[in-house]
Amino acid sequence: MPTLSSAETSSWGRTYNTNDAVDAVIIGTGAGGAPLLARLAQAGRRVVALEAGPEKNPQTDYATDERAQNFLFWNDERLSAGQDPLAFGSNNSGTGVGGSTLHFTAYTPRAQPDDLRMQTEFGVAADWPIDFQADLVPYYNEVEQFLGVSGPANYPWGPARTQAYPLPPLPLNGAAQLMQRGCAALGIRTSPAANAALSGRYYQPGVGWRDACTNRGFCQAGCSVGAKASMDVTYLALARTYGAEIRPGAYVTAFDRDTLGRITAVVYSLNGQTYRQRCQAVFLCAGAVETPRLLLLNELANSSGQVGRNLMAHTGLQIWGEFDEDVRPYKGIPGGLISEDTHRPFANRSADFAGGYLLQSIGVMPVTYVKQMARGPGLWGPALQRAMSQYNHVAGINILGDCLPYRHNYLELSDETDSRGLPKPRVYFSNGENEQKMNAHADQVMRGIWAAAGAKNVWAFPRSAHVIGTCRMGHSPDEAVVDPFGRSFDVPNLYISDNSTFPSALSVNPALTIMALSLRTADNFLKGTN
Repeated sequence: MPTLSSAETSSWGRTYNTNDAVDAVIIGTGAGGAPLLARLAQAGRRVVALEAGPEKNPQTDYATDERAQNFLFWNDERLSAGQDPLAFGSNNSGTGVGGSTLHFTAYTPRAQPDDLRMQTEFGVAADWPIDFQADLVPYYNEVEQFLGVSGPANYPWGPARTQAYPLPPLPLNGAAQLMQRGCAALGIRTSPAANAALSGRYYQPGVGWRDACTNRGFCQAGCSVGAKASMDVTYLALARTYGAEIRPGAYVTAFDRDTLGRITAVVYSLNGQTYRQRCQAVFLCAGAVETPRLLLLNELANSSGQVGRNLMAHTGLQIWGEFDEDVRPYKGIPGGLISEDTHRPFANRSADFAGGYLLQSIGVMPVTYVKQMARGPGLWGPALQRAMSQYNHVAGINILGDCLPYRHNYLELSDETDSRGLPKPRVYFSNGENEQKMNAHADQVMRGIWAAAGAKNVWAFPRSAHVIGTCRMGHSPDEAVVDPFGRSFDVPNLYISDNSTFPSALSVNPALTIMALSLRTADNFLKGTN
């Protein structure tokens, strides 16, 4: 088997020989892997990150063209099943050095304390085995400060903040201003959203200066100026400053283990060759589809039978409308305005479901919008052309809502194989009664907002986002895959750090919480190895 030596890899900035037993191998470089990689490197650990996708230069490789950005998405086929099959690719995962953060919208709201107590509050899903104030808030503060999150001085929902956002909010684009107008007419509170995109030039220790957002609007297709806090220009840059090695194009397939069950090496393919990287510990951070898939392929860490189970996907219903105003929906940060007045809408007796959702304004690029019009209302030909002629007058609102885990929603290995000869993942997903009621409630609320704002030709696009929960954390190996720090109950030197460990979906976007948990996992690991 070939060996990567220091001399052979120095041109890529790599420093470790595959025969050297590094302190840790991190699989995946997105929101779960990148902060952890940086933390371990800062502590002087010898760390190697394996990333299945390529490394790109945002300034030269990110064209202002939606279709040219498809390389950012995980485009390997995933099989979708169930009554509400999930869309993948651009919707749910990314590939490349930086993972899904290369094309996330940079929306970074915090979870609220009751998000972690779904079982206690409603008797459904599971409570998180961590404390909001002690285990999340300090890391939320740290992540927001490091990334340079732009956010409001006063946020109306959740616990009072112990630290201000480092930068003021980004300007509200057309959709955000229209949502603000409609909500004000109905007495719904709104706030500029927290976004991991810079409203001003910002200095990151260990990284350097990053320039402010130019309102290019291509957050979901790659930021070419480095204003969006994707992992490649933030935590991964910091990790490299402290000696971490990142190997792009390294697709992990297997693990070597000793007689005690510990992982001794990670097996991966690179440029058609198979390599083994020896290591002392492994951090699996490949996302809620590839993480359980890799474990199932290797029959690993599944004594609980929960790998691939408890799958959830955020409800993400969108409501679109046309306006007399010139909206230009491609301009500015896509999600500029937020409301969490619907976080627990049952409080005013208007809802009959568990959990809740947030409301956010959304911008959209033309290719994405035309695809949705074809898939949603089913427009085609002249009717689609007429609708697209109004594109510059379009604005949207969507929800990001809780989803409960059900026995009928899960991931398994199919009998179809991919280009590497490995079984493709098959993902079953059907909305339950709770999600259906939530969508119906949100549909009425959002249509009311758009009516108050003066929308015409209003239509709905049902969707789901953010696959979550396939390797649940918990206190007991009988019902969970990992412990509260992400450590496998079955394999003593295996950790998982991504949103597959979430016991419940949360009623907010997951990126900030993934990063916070990543740092917490790293700190716990370092305590045990010092």
